[in-house]
Amino acid sequence: MGIIKTSEVHYLPAAGFFLSSAFWFVIGTLAGLFLASAMIAPDFPLYKNVSWLVFGRVRPMHTNIMIFGFVGSALLGSINYYVPRLARRPLFNVGLGRATVCIWNLLIAAGTVTLALGFTQSREYAEYIWPVDIAVLVVFGITFYNLMRTVADREEKVLYVSVWYALAALVFVFFIYFFGNAVWNPSTGAITGMPDGILAWFYGHGIVGLFLTPLAIGVAYYVMPVVCRAPLFSHTLSLVGFWTILMFYPHIGTHHLLQTPAPTWLKIVAITGSIGMLIPVATVLVNLWLTIQGRLSNIHEEIGGKFVFAGLVWYLLVCLQGPFQALPVVQRVTHLTNWVIGHSHIAVLGFSGFIAIGGLYFFLPRITGRDLYSRKLADIQYWLLLVGLTGFFMVLTIAGLIQGSAWLAGSVVYKVLPELHVYWVWRLGFGTLIAAGAAIGLYNVGRTLMGKTTKEKP
Repeated sequence: MGIIKTSEVHYLPAAGFFLSSAFWFVIGTLAGLFLASAMIAPDFPLYKNVSWLVFGRVRPMHTNIMIFGFVGSALLGSINYYVPRLARRPLFNVGLGRATVCIWNLLIAAGTVTLALGFTQSREYAEYIWPVDIAVLVVFGITFYNLMRTVADREEKVLYVSVWYALAALVFVFFIYFFGNAVWNPSTGAITGMPDGILAWFYGHGIVGLFLTPLAIGVAYYVMPVVCRAPLFSHTLSLVGFWTILMFYPHIGTHHLLQTPAPTWLKIVAITGSIGMLIPVATVLVNLWLTIQGRLSNIHEEIGGKFVFAGLVWYLLVCLQGPFQALPVVQRVTHLTNWVIGHSHIAVLGFSGFIAIGGLYFFLPRITGRDLYSRKLADIQYWLLLVGLTGFFMVLTIAGLIQGSAWLAGSVVYKVLPELHVYWVWRLGFGTLIAAGAAIGLYNVGRTLMGKTTKEKP
């Protein structure tokens, strides 16, 4: 009970998710550093002779930890805080909330261990085996029930858009995860043939676009008006963005399969939907920009707002690059290259990751009733992550263009690899900055939760 104020006990699940996020961020970035070093020296005995450290096992460990353990935990913590606040009701059942924190961490740990042991469904972002899949669905189901009961008993009659995004994300991700992991087929977690590829990328894109994206946008819609001390510019625009993202996003996963025998009509739908995504993205960004216009100085006074604002800038970049690389003429060069890896990193760590950290730093003092342990450390973390990810993205984008152009010109892989080596060295260097930022964040969050001084926050 010493972690947070007695009067704020119903925010314990949020605090648990925030601490989990900081912990898994460190583990995930360490796995990423290991992978980056293996790209530089693949013949090092450790990378070849220790089965649970081979690239093919560590890579899915890294991606799943970053998506679910780091970003997912922070965003789940955020909705466990702001949904009760916006409903003006305590969380319906704190015990259920704390149970979801425990189950969530156990399933990520179990998923990581089983992947290290070689048990996998071998599908992008859907590598967790069937028992872990069931646990994921249980957490989504319980969280939705807990928050829906909170909203149903609310005192505030008007549902702010952040609540819409939170509840919709939980509904959509439950079904996307269920179908994407073919839960009805526990032996493989897959179906067969080309339909499996289509289903896999319906899930692979959906887990980012209909889980991380709506939850991150919900946090941004909550945090930015408070930081800027101004009302949201337009509630109507926020709902336009909400419905259009649900309309366009489920259809775009097949743009990963343009060079496969997927149906042509489905490819056209995917490309059209990818371009159409500019509508919800522009709606969100214009709405928030008009909210903060003339109040940019306020953002730098609040470290949480600073992270969220940076995440929105990354969101703009991600969603300009995404439709561009969905065009067949561009994908001929960029597909299966380091360009795509750079894009995925700014989507998960840049957009949703920065906003997740911003939400964590914004909500944590309001949960504990104390100032953040160190604003200076949080600022250092901000710059480490910003410089690290910017350099990481630029290096991989350049490497991807070199790869794709060489392959398009008929060059073979073994001739291209020596040209990429220097870029992978730089990748490791920038990744080290990101890992250092993650370690600082864990220390800062831990000290904030264990702090003994109390200062009420508004």
